Amino acid sequence: MNKSTQQFFYPMTNVIQDYAWGSFTSIEALFDIKNTSNKPQAELWMGAHPNGCSTVTMNGQPTLLSELINQDQTAYLSSLTADHFGELPYLFKVLAAEKALSIQVHPNKQQAMAGYDKEEQSGIELNAFNRNYKDNNHKPELVYALTPYKAMNGFREYNEIIALFNQMALPSLEEIITSFEQQPNSQGLKCFFKDILSLTDNAKESALTDLGHFANNNKQNALFALIDDLSTQYPNDIGLFTPLILNVITLQPGEAMYLNACTPHAYINGTGLEIMANSDNVLRAGLTPKFMDIDELMDCTEFVSISTESLIMQPNIINGGMNYPIPVSDFKFSVFASVDDLPLETHSAEILFAIDGDMTLHHSTGETVNVPKGHSIFVPAYAHQYTLKSSGKVARAYN
Repeated sequence: MNKSTQQFFYPMTNVIQDYAWGSFTSIEALFDIKNTSNKPQAELWMGAHPNGCSTVTMNGQPTLLSELINQDQTAYLSSLTADHFGELPYLFKVLAAEKALSIQVHPNKQQAMAGYDKEEQSGIELNAFNRNYKDNNHKPELVYALTPYKAMNGFREYNEIIALFNQMALPSLEEIITSFEQQPNSQGLKCFFKDILSLTDNAKESALTDLGHFANNNKQNALFALIDDLSTQYPNDIGLFTPLILNVITLQPGEAMYLNACTPHAYINGTGLEIMANSDNVLRAGLTPKFMDIDELMDCTEFVSISTESLIMQPNIINGGMNYPIPVSDFKFSVFASVDDLPLETHSAEILFAIDGDMTLHHSTGETVNVPKGHSIFVPAYAHQYTLKSSGKVARAYN
C-alpha cells in the first residue's frame, strides 16, 4: 500500500433490501433517505456481505467494500482479524420491520460447522428449499432500538407458560399441556415445544382455531391482542402459539438486547440498528412459509428460561461512549452522544453510522469528512487514531 496516497475515511453507499415485512416509511422518516422505489425498505446493509455489499469511494471511484478489503486484508482489517476471520467478520444494519419476522434459532459455532459439513457431504444444494446451513459460522446478534421495538426473545418461565395455556383451557391441547405440567423443567419444555410445532392436519387446525377464538375474545389483554394481530399476518401458522412460550419485550429507543445462539427469537415491529456475525444460518420455528426442520431445531435449541429483566443490556461507559458487553469476538458495538473531537483508536476495521445528526471525522494527516445522518463511513484498521465530532448520536461497529 502506498502510504503517500493512503485514504483514512471511506464514505459508504449501502444496499437497501426490500423484504416484504419491511416498512415503507421508517427509514425515510428517520434518515431522509427517500423511498423512490415505493417498495418496503426493510434493511439497510453496511458491510461486505456478498448479498448486499456496500460500495465505498476510493480516490473518487466507486469500489465494492469487499474488493477494497481484499487488496490488503492485514492493513484494512488488522493482522489479527485477517488471520482469524479472513473477512470483515460482521454485518451492520438498519432494520425496519412493519410486520413480524419469522421465529428463529441460530446455531452455535460448533453446530454450524457440523451442520454445514453434513449438508455439503449430503449434496444438498446451497440454495435448496430444505437447506439449513448456508455457511459454517455462528450468528450472534445485537439490536439497538431507534423506535419502540417489539420482539420475542428466550423462553418464559416454565410455570408462566403452563399458566398461560391453562388460562385458555384449549381442549385440543389438554394432553400436551398436562404432560408439561407433570415435567415443568427443561426436558418438559423441549417435549412441549416440539409437540406444539409438530401439530399437523386436523390437530393443528383445531388448536389454531381454538387459539384464534380465545385471542379474538380477549384483545383487551396485550398478549392476546398481539396473537390476534399476528394471525392476520400469518394465518394458520403454528408460530402463533409462540408469544405464549417466549418472552415478549418492547425495547425503548436507546435500549439494546443481545440474542444468544440456540435461543428462539423474533422481531415483531419497530426500527433499530442490528449487528451480527457474518452468517446466514437460520433454523425457523414459525411465522414463516419457509422450511422448518423441527428435529434440527430441537438439537440446536437450549430449553432454558430467561427473565425479561435480564434481556436489556447495560452498557459500560468507557472512553466517552456507551460500550455494550458482547461475549463474542466477531463484533463490538458502541454509541456516542454529543461528542466534540473525541479521540478514538482503531484496532480493527470500523463502520460508523450517524443516527440522528451529522458527524465529522478528522485524521491527524488533515483528512476530514462530514457524514450526514443516516449515512455511514468505513474506517480501516491502519487509521490508528482519529477524532469524532457530532451533536447527535453515532453508532460504532468494530471488532
